[in-house]
Amino acid sequence: MDPDQTATGPLQLGADPAAVAAFVAYLLLILLIGALSARFSSRGIGNFFVGGRAMNRWVVAMSAVVSGRSAWLLLGVTGMAWSMGVGAMWAVVGYTVVEFVLFLTLARRLRRVAGDADCVTLTDVFVARVGDPRGTLRTTLSVVILGFMAAYVAAQFAGGGKAMAAGFGLTPTAGILLTAGIVLAYTSVGGFLAVSLTDTLQAAFMIGALVVIPFLALSAEGGWGAVSAQVLAADAAFLDPMALGAGALLGLVAIGLGSPGNPHILVRYMSIDDERNLRFAAFTGTAANVLMGAGAVFIGIVGRAHFPDVALLGGDTENLYPMLAAETLPPVLFGVVVASIFAAIMSTADSQLLVGASAVVRDVYEKGMRRGQDVPERTLVALSRAVVVALVAGALLLGWVAQDLVFWMVLFAWAGLGAALGPPLILALYWPGTTRAGVIAGIVTGAVVTVIWYYTPILRAMVYELVPAFLLATLATVLVSRLTRGTAPHGTGGSNAPAALGP
Repeated sequence: MDPDQTATGPLQLGADPAAVAAFVAYLLLILLIGALSARFSSRGIGNFFVGGRAMNRWVVAMSAVVSGRSAWLLLGVTGMAWSMGVGAMWAVVGYTVVEFVLFLTLARRLRRVAGDADCVTLTDVFVARVGDPRGTLRTTLSVVILGFMAAYVAAQFAGGGKAMAAGFGLTPTAGILLTAGIVLAYTSVGGFLAVSLTDTLQAAFMIGALVVIPFLALSAEGGWGAVSAQVLAADAAFLDPMALGAGALLGLVAIGLGSPGNPHILVRYMSIDDERNLRFAAFTGTAANVLMGAGAVFIGIVGRAHFPDVALLGGDTENLYPMLAAETLPPVLFGVVVASIFAAIMSTADSQLLVGASAVVRDVYEKGMRRGQDVPERTLVALSRAVVVALVAGALLLGWVAQDLVFWMVLFAWAGLGAALGPPLILALYWPGTTRAGVIAGIVTGAVVTVIWYYTPILRAMVYELVPAFLLATLATVLVSRLTRGTAPHGTGGSNAPAALGP
């Protein structure tokens, strides 16, 4: 599809006044939440970036899962299920299981460290565990986080462009600008509180749409018998979950390995008011993950019967979700569905923007450039808002260039952060032998392997880049930690590094 080509045909349903009104009402509600959160978030960067570590368990549960799903779930997974069938469910299984385990294990330890050491960012947690006397660790983490976050946020903006093109007949470029403007408005004003509250609201939109649409579409197609017969006639393996090759199946399940390294998810664990509430959040969040993931795969299957040829989707399977909704739902509900796409996009983009801004303001400026100096909280909050604006501008440019690659851009950024930060974080929290040099080696190895694997076709065809990058980052962290153990002074990540915390 040409970047500036507007949607045509049945998608003009999105131009119905009722659909537009429903969508606008949703946007106004989001902006209102941002405005009401402004006072709380202006009190200091602890409030602005991590909600004062006082977030409710419902809010943490919902915001943690929806911030990790993004446009990748509604546009990417639905399109993937249209292409490969029920085998797409393995991606859902992978991240759902991993995040359930994280809620019950790593999340508790992470929250404890954050509270004990007054950590605002994930980098603060690393420093609390292994030390950073020269600022090398903060610099390395900031570069890696900002690099991959740029691709991640750009993918969300590109997803917004697709949603607006498919939903309301706007050009993708106009849709990208609209998405960025809305996210910028409430994120820069309301900070983490606004982001978390809107994520909780957005979770309701996403779950509702992903549960309702497939059943309505199934009914319109004549029931499951008619749908299954049609898709199996075109592809006999479409409903076989084991039809994928070993490499593809491993790659999909391994998507879950990205969860322990993606800061926009981890910061939710740090923000909860009491670590004991993480058990409740684990079961609540997992239920949401199951409902959303199953709905996305089901939409892909039913959508294959409704749109048997990719040409009917404008040549792009990522258009499936809004197009199926446009032909299935009345205008008002269709407006809600488009809102659910924006909910997925914004629930991730806003979180990533805060993580990126915190890397600049907390890790580079306050703890680096102004290290040892007393910087007023108001100054830090004002700078944080300015950095959010700058990050949005940069992501806009990248998002416009890569607006046809939402699914793969998200997987690339997810892999880079998951491999670079996940293994070092797990080891730093659980293994007292982890050293600062080991953490830096793991971070660099995970990031470099991800990029090399992604851009080498023969390697990329073998398995998803997250798998080798995660394994090699783990190996690098362990080996370098063993080589440097006992060489660092007390409290800086050597043999006298802080002992592992309790369970």
